[in-house]
Amino acid sequence: MAKRRYLPALFLIAIVLLIIVAILWWRENRSNDNPVQKVSATDEQIERGRYAARAADCAACHTVEGGGLFAGGFPMETPFGTVHGSNITPSADHGIGRWSREDFYRAVREGITPGGRHLYPAMPYNSYYMMSDQDLDDIYAYLMTRPAIDVPTPKNDLPFPFNQRFLMIGWNLLFQNTDPLPAVSSGDSELWVRGRYLTDVMGHCAECHTPRGMFGQMDLAQSLKGGTLGRFKAADITPTALAERGWTPDDLGQFLATGTAPQGSAFSEMHMVVALSTQYLTKDDMKAMTTYLMGDKPPPPKVAQLTPGGDQGRAQYLNLCAGCHGVSGEGKPNVAPAMAGNATIRQADATNLIASILDGLPEQAFPGNGNMQSMPGFARKLSDQQMAELVNYTRTAWGGLPGDITAAQIGALREH
Repeated sequence: MAKRRYLPALFLIAIVLLIIVAILWWRENRSNDNPVQKVSATDEQIERGRYAARAADCAACHTVEGGGLFAGGFPMETPFGTVHGSNITPSADHGIGRWSREDFYRAVREGITPGGRHLYPAMPYNSYYMMSDQDLDDIYAYLMTRPAIDVPTPKNDLPFPFNQRFLMIGWNLLFQNTDPLPAVSSGDSELWVRGRYLTDVMGHCAECHTPRGMFGQMDLAQSLKGGTLGRFKAADITPTALAERGWTPDDLGQFLATGTAPQGSAFSEMHMVVALSTQYLTKDDMKAMTTYLMGDKPPPPKVAQLTPGGDQGRAQYLNLCAGCHGVSGEGKPNVAPAMAGNATIRQADATNLIASILDGLPEQAFPGNGNMQSMPGFARKLSDQQMAELVNYTRTAWGGLPGDITAAQIGALREH
């Protein structure tokens, strides 16, 4: 009898919950019927917007290879599934053509589009939250004066329940950031302040270079201390870690401007960042970024304490690698980067080095007509033990690191 007494109440609660879920689902899936926006802007504002959009690296996620600029479709692989960058051209039906300035502000800063639809945090609104009104106005004016491209954004490939956008309400309550990201270096100069804004807000570097928790939230206690990007690791880019790998502010500026430096060349997602964003920064802004990343008083670069590598590893290197990278690891211009002083080799975590040798790297072009030839993968040529010997040889001979990578570690990454 007691159980029956509670049945009506439980039934009522279930009905209320279903109604709430239905309302939330409707809010996330309804169409935007706002009028098409007519935006006028001066040439000066459009150019400011172009610059700000590049500094914010908008094209990287909102442009797919072979597609129109900002027409969306770029697939972003996450631990929860694939999210596609949206169309942000002024298309009325598929883009942001019906968005007002206020709509644009809210989407960029809070991750909420017109009508209350929530964006996934693949859109870095936790970093963009502090973007200035001026930059937002300029980017909006620039985007809304680009050609409209009527291409629908591909559907995201997310399993249940991650495909239910209204769950982002709870995620935002727990993890949405409304404060400046913690500073990773010391300084108070004008360059440092500007660099912090460019790095933490516009460039949203923490989104890739910061570890994430089980729900995809940034671990801001470890800001810029390295993150995971699928097969590769985004490096620790705090001042001490950069200096440990031999970086100086000048070398870092050269890397951001051209994609190459004495410490190596950009690859994977970082190659896209240079190609679509940092190469376009002014010299002053480039200097500001490097000032913030290394501090007003940058630590001196560490000189690697090199030791001879093992004979087996050296034999593998001479047989497979020396033709491009040089017998002494000196590299060849427009062919392959130098091994000596290479920051990837000097990373304590050998994931990027191992993955590059296993999988290879595509040919890559760099600003200023520079390029690096493609690198073949050696997964089928080398056993786990042989690969470990090769990796350990490069780490000891040119990285100043212990040769402690095991065959089991190679095997684990090979199967990843």
